Amino acid sequence: MDEKRDILAIEADIVKTLKNIHDPEIPVNIYDLGLIYEVDVDDERKVKITMTLTAPNCPMADDLIEDVNINIGKIEGVKEVIVNLTFDPPWDRNRMSEEAMLELGFL
Repeated sequence: MDEKRDILAIEADIVKTLKNIHDPEIPVNIYDLGLIYEVDVDDERKVKITMTLTAPNCPMADDLIEDVNINIGKIEGVKEVIVNLTFDPPWDRNRMSEEAMLELGFL
């Protein structure tokens, strides 16, 4: 099996999975909400996700990070998950997809 294709398949599954994780306070998935800044899968199938929150004092931060860790860890081929939380740059609504903006009434 081609290793490069394997990583691409894992990355596609990661995006699908992230689109099924919702911010508990906003009815939009965290991917379309623009909370995911970077997804990196290395040759050893270790996944690093850099993400943010809509606000630094989000009361659901721990739950959201745990959801990402658990669900990404269930993807076939993923060996390890590291979630890095950052607030630089700070999140703003310009990071949202058009679908998310439409869902929340911004369009």
